[in-house]
Amino acid sequence: MNIVFMGTPAFAVSSLQRLHEAGHNISLVVTQPDRPFGRGKKIKKSEVKEKAEELGLEIFQPTRIKHEDSISKIKELNPDFIIVVAYGQILSKEILNIPKFGCINVHASLLPSLRGAAPINWSIINGDKITGVTTMLMDEGLDTGDMLLKSEVEITEAMTAGELHDVLSEVGAKILIKTIDEINDIERVKQDNNKASYAPMLKKEMSLINWKDSAQNIHNMIRGLNPNQLAYFPYLEGSTVKVHKTSIIDSFNGNSNYEAGTVLEASKNGIFVKAGDDKIILIEEFQMPGKNKVSTKDYLRGNTFREKIRLDYEYFKTINDNF
Repeated sequence: MNIVFMGTPAFAVSSLQRLHEAGHNISLVVTQPDRPFGRGKKIKKSEVKEKAEELGLEIFQPTRIKHEDSISKIKELNPDFIIVVAYGQILSKEILNIPKFGCINVHASLLPSLRGAAPINWSIINGDKITGVTTMLMDEGLDTGDMLLKSEVEITEAMTAGELHDVLSEVGAKILIKTIDEINDIERVKQDNNKASYAPMLKKEMSLINWKDSAQNIHNMIRGLNPNQLAYFPYLEGSTVKVHKTSIIDSFNGNSNYEAGTVLEASKNGIFVKAGDDKIILIEEFQMPGKNKVSTKDYLRGNTFREKIRLDYEYFKTINDNF
């Protein structure tokens, strides 16, 4: 098969690798332009570009895929498929109509659930137990095209968005190959828009932990934001602490007299923080400002963490006007 592949982040790399290993002719890899990244604003290639260079494939990085020059370049290749995996630009109807067998998208959810930009994160934030990958024929809507194949994945209680991302990337690559190989025999299933839900882009303000929420919701949010934009809470002297790993404790002796967000204990057993439903968030891994991630147990071997304080801005303002 003659394939034009469109993708940008790490999630798309497994699909590109599998297509290459399967012997398909990848005539062009389309990915987002190199961009400045991090505090130093060093120019960074996309993960897909790095993989394409490794495989010796032709790379195209248009600023606007809808531009006539971009459309003409793709038309000249006369592809059987355009494969889209987290590319990052909306395709016009003119592009969607180019390939013989259509544009196939690999989407990281069980459609029509979690259409949109961040389905992996929201599946965990929402507390879902099952998610998966769907291949679909693209149309002009937002993840609204006819579904082709699906594959389910279990979300475990401790799984982070980063861990789920890696699993779904591999699963997506596998069902993509199956979709291409069996395209003439696959029944196309229309999505039920009445059952649709959405997974919008993550916002920075989501990262501040709301200790008044239930322990389960807090735990889900922390997992769902890891590693994209780690959840955090304020600490002494105006600093903030990022949280990498937590678990839930159903009960803790003597917690009834304290408000949500209070550090009930900080010891070798962990940092125990009261949630809004009287259950406890056990912080197992975190990151102090300017430091690397560390387990609570290792940190407290040589450091202290204040007990009986509340980890929210309202509290710290009462004890420090300059906070």
